[in-house]
Amino acid sequence: MTKVQIRFRLQKPLDEPALKAIATVHAKYGIQKIKVADSLDALTVEYDATRLRPAEVQAALAGVGISVVTE
Repeated sequence: MTKVQIRFRLQKPLDEPALKAIATVHAKYGIQKIKVADSLDALTVEYDATRLRPAEVQAALAGVGISVVTE
């Protein structure tokens, strides 16, 4: 396992449904941890680079309605 962290900037502020959706993404195989920035404008995702690529992590977030761009 190769743990990697990537930071994404949120396209819109997180609301209650988006916070619940983060738990859904966290359950995706290969995603280890998701941390919301104190400023609530970014996410840091720790994932297994042998299982996922950055675009797949971004797609997993988009799939649950969390629009992000890579910083």
